Amino acid sequence: MAEPLTCADCGTGFTPAASLLERYPGWTPRRCRSCHTGSAKRGRASGGPSGRADRGSAGGNGPSRGSGRSGARGRSTRAPSMEEHLTLAQVLDRYHDGPRSGVFTDGSSIPNPGPGGWGAVYVVDGEVVAQDHGYEPQTTNNRMELRALLAGVELVPEGTPATVYTDSNLAVRTVNEWAAGWARNGWKRKRGPVENLDLVRPLYERLQQRPELEVVWIKAHTGNRWNEYADALATAWARETL
Repeated sequence: MAEPLTCADCGTGFTPAASLLERYPGWTPRRCRSCHTGSAKRGRASGGPSGRADRGSAGGNGPSRGSGRSGARGRSTRAPSMEEHLTLAQVLDRYHDGPRSGVFTDGSSIPNPGPGGWGAVYVVDGEVVAQDHGYEPQTTNNRMELRALLAGVELVPEGTPATVYTDSNLAVRTVNEWAAGWARNGWKRKRGPVENLDLVRPLYERLQQRPELEVVWIKAHTGNRWNEYADALATAWARETL
């Protein structure tokens, strides 16, 4: 029986079908069936693959119509319905909600597994202090989320308290709940090896050295400015403009 996972979008637990895992060996689903199906439906409606805007579009698909609040400059801060492949400038122009300080990280692969990227930005009082991003030609969503967290931790000066946000509930539970037990057991699980150990172990050990940092889950694509900014960093490899 497949091991239970946590949906990166809604945070609920789910167990992927064994037939699905057999069809795509080495792949770890990131979303539960409900979130994945909803994203696919939005993608078909907008004409983009799997809810993503075509690479050639200037700004991707705009936020869905409906009720929303106005931003500080009168622009909409409605939550986007999907990953939009916006540039950093477009994100800053469009979104204004969410926490104003902290480290925001994101990672993805398109498709999963496939080429992917990660991004991390350190923000204090709404101003970017530091940022980093990268790309790998063959990877997975989960690996990029962990890689982004590793980079995000290093953006904060040692001894400086900060909240590190990620929209991967799986990554949060990995470092906050499960990794301690794996470490006590020599980095082994009862049901087999620890997945992505080359990233999980150094991330956990680094966080143990940095007790002033707290890793927290933030919901993806709800209009949080710096979460969207981290997403734009993570998908920069798929665009010509950062």
